[in-house]
Amino acid sequence: MNPPLTPPRVRILLDNDTGIDDALALAYLAACPHVEIVAITATPGNVDADQVAANNRALLALCGQPQVPVLIGAREPLRVPLVTTPETHGPQGVGYATLPDPGPADPGSGERDAVDHWIEAARANPGELTALLTAPLTNFALALRREPRLPWLLGKVVIMGGAFYYQGNTTPTAEWNMHVDPHAAAEVFAAYTAAAEAGLDAAKLPIVCSLDTTERFEMQPSLLTDLAAAAGCAEPEVVLAGDPEGKRSTASNPLVRYLSDALRFYFEFHRLYDQGYIAHVHDFFAAGIAAGTLQHRTRLATVDVETESKLLFGTTVADFRSLWGKPANAHVVSWNDPDTGFAELVDRLGALARRLEAAD
Repeated sequence: MNPPLTPPRVRILLDNDTGIDDALALAYLAACPHVEIVAITATPGNVDADQVAANNRALLALCGQPQVPVLIGAREPLRVPLVTTPETHGPQGVGYATLPDPGPADPGSGERDAVDHWIEAARANPGELTALLTAPLTNFALALRREPRLPWLLGKVVIMGGAFYYQGNTTPTAEWNMHVDPHAAAEVFAAYTAAAEAGLDAAKLPIVCSLDTTERFEMQPSLLTDLAAAAGCAEPEVVLAGDPEGKRSTASNPLVRYLSDALRFYFEFHRLYDQGYIAHVHDFFAAGIAAGTLQHRTRLATVDVETESKLLFGTTVADFRSLWGKPANAHVVSWNDPDTGFAELVDRLGALARRLEAAD
């Protein structure tokens, strides 16, 4: 499926757990002129919900969109203790990056529940909003509990999570987002099974970006050199595997400097786990699908999540042949185009970086 040359306007409700690749996805969305970020809701995952919200507010300020509301919903998974990943994303979730102080939060945001905000926005804009979920599915599960008609009210849903015919990145079979709150994920897919049985149009089933395809988005350090050039930086940005760990960027552009420092941490993490000096930028791919800018193909499937087995806890299973006798509840991405996607990323972020610097 190819995106149109000029994508139509997209209005996105983003739920994330920022997170290095979540941050890259957010910066990318901010760089797309046709995308309106309606609100961002914080789900605990890579870091706790308060840190997620702080990262989002700071990054929005850096990207020139401080007006976007940032709200907190759940502060822990539905039934299991929260586990965060400082070893993967750094103690604050953004690697070595130092984000600007975004100033105080909107005084009213602490009083508004993120889940209620999602429901109110969907009811007020039926069929118009895209839900992009790059975190554990806790908030979305709670929203579906409170408003079972969300599958009809939302225009499109994109989920980053799961692993099917692919090794997990948290256990041998489980992907991180699904493993953090498998009960929430199971509820979400069960809700879409019920919706499909009640006649929901298949076009409204969630698009699931699993590790099978997100790990094809394997970023090389040279992309940061390309990004700095696209941003008009006077000096080249060179990130090398032989650099001392924790080396900081000296790029003149604040957005390039932030992304470079965040991603360096991610490169080092992947190397530590014998994957090479690379970074899997899962959430950027999901963001590109939500924005309508990245090529992909999908297969209909019925997806469920294991919540009982200690051995397979958080494992996602996709039935592509209707062996369970249940209707399809998801479109599982089966193909994508990383080379074209990375070229899109450099173009968009480079243009945003230049605009922001010119505005200062």
